[in-house]
Amino acid sequence: MTTSAVSTRSHRTSLLLMLGSTACFITNVLLIRALAGVENVSLWVVASARFVVGLIIVVTLYRREFQPSHLFTNRKLAERGVLGGLGTLVFYYTVTKLGAGRATFINNTYVIWGGLLAVWMLREYLRPALLTGAVATLVGLALLTNPFASGSRTGFHDLLALFNAAGAAWVVVTIRQLHAREHSSTIFAAQCVFGLLICAGPAATGLATLTPTAWLILTGAGISAAVGQLLMTHAFRDLSVAEGSLLQMLVPLGIAAGGVAFFGEHFTAPELLGGALILFGSVIPALFGRPRNA
Repeated sequence: MTTSAVSTRSHRTSLLLMLGSTACFITNVLLIRALAGVENVSLWVVASARFVVGLIIVVTLYRREFQPSHLFTNRKLAERGVLGGLGTLVFYYTVTKLGAGRATFINNTYVIWGGLLAVWMLREYLRPALLTGAVATLVGLALLTNPFASGSRTGFHDLLALFNAAGAAWVVVTIRQLHAREHSSTIFAAQCVFGLLICAGPAATGLATLTPTAWLILTGAGISAAVGQLLMTHAFRDLSVAEGSLLQMLVPLGIAAGGVAFFGEHFTAPELLGGALILFGSVIPALFGRPRNA
């Protein structure tokens, strides 16, 4: 088999891994939404459960590959861990303050920032198809979530979500850089370890009140998020930042579809158009072949 054929096969495998990742993240959010209907659980507990389950999976499945000592000796790993841990918490927090639509829209602008950052830092080639896809998905997301329907003014929480989007862009670029020396399990574990250092203390005060049902849903949500994060980290070994991030934009679309299927929600005509744009913008770049280097 030629080098080109191997490269193409690896790229297609990474596309499938990224699609599997989106399915896991959709499941995670829908489970957390179901949890909110059962009882009020703090964001600290939700985030900590995600990190704990992730660490258990890494230690169980990647005992040979996982290098815990690197988490405190590799500056890039620590950077990925702190920003990833904070980003998870801030996303959940902005959803409670801005509403799901507005928070999801602003946080997901990282697709644009990440693609531009990768051009500068990684010398990735931002193909016209990728740039078109990014614009299409953001327009589609705006139609799907209707983020500014309330007419409220931009405030602190909007800026916080925007900074979080910039942080997410930095994280995906950092993941691409770390793949040169680190295994995916170690890269993912960095988020879990540093995220727990941030969240575990405040989360401990809310554990005693959790019911068995809440524990079960939290465990399922943690497993789906951990598997999704691992698949995404693996996929970024071969996919460009722009291409991988665009596929992650299928997550809001899947969440909306899950709302219809499980929570009795309905799509309006603009929302259906937005969903179609997200689907087009996320998938069409992959049909134009593998991105080349600058």
